[in-house]
Amino acid sequence: MPRGVIFDMDGVLVDSGPPHRESWRVLARQYGIELSDRDFADTFGMTSREIIRRFWGPNLTEEQVRDIDDQKEAIYRQLIAGRVPLSEGAREMLSALEHAGYVLAVGTSGPPENLELVLQETGLGRFFAATVHGFDIRQGKPAPDIFLEAARRAGVSPEDCVVVEDAPVGIAAALAAGMRAIGYAGTHPAERLREAGASRVVSRLVEITPPMVAELLSNLSLIHI
Repeated sequence: MPRGVIFDMDGVLVDSGPPHRESWRVLARQYGIELSDRDFADTFGMTSREIIRRFWGPNLTEEQVRDIDDQKEAIYRQLIAGRVPLSEGAREMLSALEHAGYVLAVGTSGPPENLELVLQETGLGRFFAATVHGFDIRQGKPAPDIFLEAARRAGVSPEDCVVVEDAPVGIAAALAAGMRAIGYAGTHPAERLREAGASRVVSRLVEITPPMVAELLSNLSLIHI
């Protein structure tokens, strides 16, 4: 039976926190809205549409939400185009897992244009058997939709998948999907990821090795380290 590893993109494969934060702030100021670092942290894992309804108001029409969403993501892509901030060790980690025979996938809350830009500019696209973006699903994290769809497209059963996430809301989504979760500390402290239910927490991507994934999927050890 195939076994898989599903990666969040923002905050895991890409160190996208700073440009995402800046793009939201630039856009919000155009509408007279000020977003704090706490506001930004509280939205990790949510789709752009959910974030817009949270801060711009719940009564926006779908057309208004799409327009604001398009503006925000265009600003973000302008900020990273030609200089995508790939996380240190991402390429080496993916290569090792691929060589060990794991089926790899991406499950991101972002729009397809962001996913395409990152995969094309970094060359990481060749590693992934399946990708899922925020427009592919109805509910963002902590709902399990993104990871369940990624597993389905990759042809791997949810119970045979490990998710790599940087946010508690993403850990919750992985667990809701019936998957194990590895927390990547950086966006959030390691302790918060453990509290959210991560079976392992790492501070560097190269710490995520084929033996670690195999151990989690074997159910031999689910103790936090």
